[in-house]
Amino acid sequence: MDELDSQDLAQDLAQETPSEDVFIAPSIHEHDILAGTSYTHHSSIPNAIQSDLSTDCVLGVDEAGRGPVLDLFESCGWATRVMSARDISSDMLKPMGAYNLNTQAIDATIELIKEVFAKGINVREIYIDTVGKEEIYQKKLERIFPTTNITVAKKADSLYPCVSAASVCAKVTRDAALEVGYQAYRPSDAQSDELKTSATAWGSGYPSDARAVTWLKHNMDPLFGWGNECRFSWRTAKDILEAKNNGIEVTWPDPNGDPHIMRVTDFYVTAQAMEAEEPEDELTTWYGKPVAKSVF
Repeated sequence: MDELDSQDLAQDLAQETPSEDVFIAPSIHEHDILAGTSYTHHSSIPNAIQSDLSTDCVLGVDEAGRGPVLDLFESCGWATRVMSARDISSDMLKPMGAYNLNTQAIDATIELIKEVFAKGINVREIYIDTVGKEEIYQKKLERIFPTTNITVAKKADSLYPCVSAASVCAKVTRDAALEVGYQAYRPSDAQSDELKTSATAWGSGYPSDARAVTWLKHNMDPLFGWGNECRFSWRTAKDILEAKNNGIEVTWPDPNGDPHIMRVTDFYVTAQAMEAEEPEDELTTWYGKPVAKSVF
């Protein structure tokens, strides 16, 4: 599920809700989506570019739900990076320092651009719809790609045709990914007209969408929460999980904090301890005794 920042709150949820009849694009890898695995999809290189890799190309980048996509304009080749909810949450909940969503999206964009260059494509200009502060983002990209003219701007999808095309690819991929992800929850009863599609079930996925919040509340496992479709790092999910009587509270022992809590290694038996024990424990020596190095 996606979380809005203050800028996203003004978005029209109707535009972010998948249509009733979703087109499953080639960028949809069903197995990876259902497994909660992030992946990258590249289209074939257009013939006009493949036949002459010295052709100057313009590249546009946009994202939908924080998953960047890029597009080569005018002979259109495209690539998407689908960032799974599971991987996003795992990175954001790292105990040694969170890997925030903007940084994840920027890094995914950088890897996508590197992959395009690795194919031998002559990218001369790059236009990107910003994530975070555009001046910081642009300077970072200019350091990595110093020979390419780079423009990072707000609402770039409404300013540059190549970013508009990338925006379409991103939105179509996200809609289809939501629909595929809903397969695990679709009612098996063919007579049921209720909750047939992701659009009518969890809507846009945004926490300001009542359909999404309602779906979370009605489909939460008290122990595991939800499946790979949910970003557990979002406050919306946390609040529902931690609400009174909603979830099962689990307390994990801290082996470093209580000397009376046994560690896994406490169950191991050393050779010296075995030799000192009399009589021998039949179960301990069932598979033989350890020998000293001198034997070898």
